[in-house]
Amino acid sequence: MNTTKLRSKRVIVPTIAAVAALGIGGVVWASTANADLEGSERDRVSSAAVDAAGGGTVVDAEASDDRGEAYEVEVRKADGSEVDVTLDKDLNVVKESDNGDDLNDVNDRDDADDQGDVNDTPDADDRALSASERASAEKAATTAVGGGTVIDVDASDDRGEAYEVEVRKADNTEWNVELDADFKVLSKQLDN
Repeated sequence: MNTTKLRSKRVIVPTIAAVAALGIGGVVWASTANADLEGSERDRVSSAAVDAAGGGTVVDAEASDDRGEAYEVEVRKADGSEVDVTLDKDLNVVKESDNGDDLNDVNDRDDADDQGDVNDTPDADDRALSASERASAEKAATTAVGGGTVIDVDASDDRGEAYEVEVRKADNTEWNVELDADFKVLSKQLDN
């Protein structure tokens, strides 16, 4: 038996497998790491989404990897409701969904058996925020992290917390800020 050949196979096969795994992992990481849109592309996509939503402010815009979809944009309307707009590569609307009524989302229900029973009671975080609450939470959170754009504001169902706010700063870092009922900062954490 040729042991030299056998030894080389033991080294070559695992090496090829490792290189293949790293190559695939690198491709996956690269495609998800750059999901947020920036610059003129973000402006172009945002404009199309705001037009489709009938006005508002873009909260988040990112590339989509779903078949038939190129962009996913979250638009906050003047009344505080949010609309998710999905666009194709030519900026045509693929779908649009009202994101403001969390009480209709079966997956957000408080569910002891995790079966999504529509008769379950809503979580505290399903409560819609008033425009005043939203504005106060946004102001407190942006002040706490030194400025930025509010991505999301939600009521919290965690004990002692009333609001959860996500803020994106100009350097593209994202912060999670938890506030109490008086809009005082309980914690702020850099989101990795």
